[in-house]
Amino acid sequence: MIDLRSDTVTKPSKAMREIMAQAEVGDDVHGEDPTINALQEYCAELYGKETALYVPSGTMANQTSLSAHTQPGDEIICEYGSHIFNYEGGAPGVLSGVQLHPLYGDHGILTAEQIREAIRTANVHHPVTRVVALENTHNRAGGVVYPVEVIAEISELAREHGLKMHLDGARLMNASVATGIAPIDYVRYFDSVTLCFSKGLGAPVGSIVMGDEEFITKVHRYRKIFGGGMRQAGIIAAGALFAIRNNVDRIRNDHKNARRLAAGLNEIDGISLELDWVQTNIVIFDVDLEVMNAAALCDAMKQREVYMNPIAEQRVRAVTSLMVSDEDIDRAIATFHDVL
Repeated sequence: MIDLRSDTVTKPSKAMREIMAQAEVGDDVHGEDPTINALQEYCAELYGKETALYVPSGTMANQTSLSAHTQPGDEIICEYGSHIFNYEGGAPGVLSGVQLHPLYGDHGILTAEQIREAIRTANVHHPVTRVVALENTHNRAGGVVYPVEVIAEISELAREHGLKMHLDGARLMNASVATGIAPIDYVRYFDSVTLCFSKGLGAPVGSIVMGDEEFITKVHRYRKIFGGGMRQAGIIAAGALFAIRNNVDRIRNDHKNARRLAAGLNEIDGISLELDWVQTNIVIFDVDLEVMNAAALCDAMKQREVYMNPIAEQRVRAVTSLMVSDEDIDRAIATFHDVL
């Protein structure tokens, strides 16, 4: 089977499993798990933040962060295709009592001017604009990397208006590997940042939130409120620590395979995509509806053991990861030819 549904399908390697089996553990709710503490310290130093907190999922990482930055009745500016708007079950409204103000970006990228126009004026009728939330890389835009100079402009605007900056950095390591820009040089513009270990980095569970001491203290409380306090969780944190130490450079191969897949798809009648926007490990392409729709294509490919996800009537997302080899890409392209 060739699984291109997501990079969340990655499984721990033998070396990672051995490290996890040997992990020192303690009660993390009491801050006594040495492996989790080591992971948090390592990530905070790598990202240039004061401290960090390990949480069970990327959604919890984002939602504890947004709760810590806001109060009920506030508003968060984000991009229309962002994860917090599309894939977190309406959590900002349910958990924090805040609303999202989504704007349409160019391939997921917002400009400072767009955000300036969306910031609410002080008025009893309006929610209070409190946070600007960006996503890097941008999932629904096809793994597009947020240009660091655009982030800097947005950050300057946010500071002018007293707004917090939050980064959904679930795949930030993909951006860093693709551009050669160190994570610290992306996140210096943000008050809070998340990273997911269970995508391209290949760990089985977990994300991390990073920021200053005051912010992480609030996040810690919300983690408990949302049911994310874990006990002897060093067993899974050991996989995350192994991943961040050992699996960053290998992400280059995922990017190479995504470009190879995109180039192959671009040669097939009935498929169209924007080749120049395949920047990391996600390939989004459109299917000619006169041939078949996206769901039918995915079903036909699945019967031939190539798995992908339809994300709209004619749009499909394919994601490369450490579970996908060079040979898998060759076979996937040949299968597309057979089906179409």
